[in-house]
Amino acid sequence: MPAYAIAHLQPADPHPEIAEYMERIPATLEPFGGRFLVHATQHEVKEGRWPGFVVVIGFPGMDEARAWWDSPAYREIAPLRSRHIDGDLILVDGVAPGYDPATTAAAMRATIAAG
Repeated sequence: MPAYAIAHLQPADPHPEIAEYMERIPATLEPFGGRFLVHATQHEVKEGRWPGFVVVIGFPGMDEARAWWDSPAYREIAPLRSRHIDGDLILVDGVAPGYDPATTAAAMRATIAAG
């Protein structure tokens, strides 16, 4: 099942360390099958507030996502970003092929009915 690293990053002034981070991050993703799906592109806020930028990195699975985050190569460059950009980052499982939310709703209705 795929997994994703999703970051919500706040606006920041350009800095040489941020540029270095961006240059070096692809090499940290490669061993774990990670690839950028979204990288600070324009977004439309439809509900609530969402200032800043969104980054989504896809991985083959949660094990690979965790291994990337914990890897010495990524831990080495992470401060280049975190010293200059505030934000939140989560690792999240994707859904299995053929996922149907109606199945989840049916389970929820069964739980509700059981009281």
